[in-house]
Amino acid sequence: MRYGKLFNFLVVFFLVAGLSGCTVIFQKGRRTDIEKISKLKNDLSELERAKQELERRLKDEIDDKQVKVEMMEKGLVITFVAEVLFDSGKAKLRRDSQPKLEKVGIVLNTTVADLNVGIEGHTDNEPIKHSGWKTNWELSTARALSVLHYLSESGVNEPRLSATGYGEYKPVASNDSSDGRQKNRRVEIVILPKTEKVKAQEQE
Repeated sequence: MRYGKLFNFLVVFFLVAGLSGCTVIFQKGRRTDIEKISKLKNDLSELERAKQELERRLKDEIDDKQVKVEMMEKGLVITFVAEVLFDSGKAKLRRDSQPKLEKVGIVLNTTVADLNVGIEGHTDNEPIKHSGWKTNWELSTARALSVLHYLSESGVNEPRLSATGYGEYKPVASNDSSDGRQKNRRVEIVILPKTEKVKAQEQE
């Protein structure tokens, strides 16, 4: 492969891979680079379609700042303010939260039916006092699992789902204010891009 062609290929490839958020691993192998670039573009289009569909279905919740939908490095992230889903210190889903999660489930079962989904629970840094949980880790994990079980019961294929509790250790805002603490108390549903193994051609 000539150096000019190799350079142009790498520029295009990394632009596409960066936008899609895919993890890229170079290996020698059989499939062509062009096929891999095409696949990365398709993955990006799939997530973009899901983003648009979620924004349409969750328009009222987004306008009320209850939900946020954004493309991030780790995938397409649907962030729910914890108070929208749970009462304070609780991990049982509020009844009025279920129609909101149902909208997400519909998209997971249609637009991105072949992608895995990670559910992440997060809290602020306020110590557990009266709710009975040992630490914020237990609370955040239980909340993530509650969302996982609801999506499973809504028909999302169980092998696609995983849940993680991060407690207070991945804040998105300062815990020094009530507004910041509210932003940190959240559940993120992450539609995960596929991990791509890109098999680079040997240089001639």
